[in-house]
Amino acid sequence: MENEVDIAKLIHRGGIYIDVEGSTPKEIYDTISKRIDLPEEITAEQVASALNARESILSTAVGNGIALPHARTPLMKEEEDQRIVVVYLKEPIDMKAPDERPVTTMFILLTHNSQVHLKVLSTLAGLFRSLRFRRALEERAGEAELSSLIKELA
Repeated sequence: MENEVDIAKLIHRGGIYIDVEGSTPKEIYDTISKRIDLPEEITAEQVASALNARESILSTAVGNGIALPHARTPLMKEEEDQRIVVVYLKEPIDMKAPDERPVTTMFILLTHNSQVHLKVLSTLAGLFRSLRFRRALEERAGEAELSSLIKELA
């Protein structure tokens, strides 16, 4: 399917990080940006700055303990550089979610253009509606389990 985005592939590219420490979104973005694998032309500081700038406008928490941090404008230059970084927080943080639940899991979206970004958001929103998917996140599922669920549910 030409118009579909492969969420599992994007997560594979971005990686899954467990027990990331920080008590604010800024601390977490600053920490994780230094740990993730980035293309040569993008620095950890650029990623952290873009995520922090977007978060300062409006919380990226979407409810059910999940946040979708992203930059206001696409950071990735090439389509093959796109990725989703899954971050399981060591301690839940308050990000002013609509349901007031603290955030435990972040899906950091690093996309190439706004069309892909919107498709990723739409696909993730569908996955988040699944109780099985949300439970897998609460149990800090690894890449194989997430990938399997995504293929089944998306």
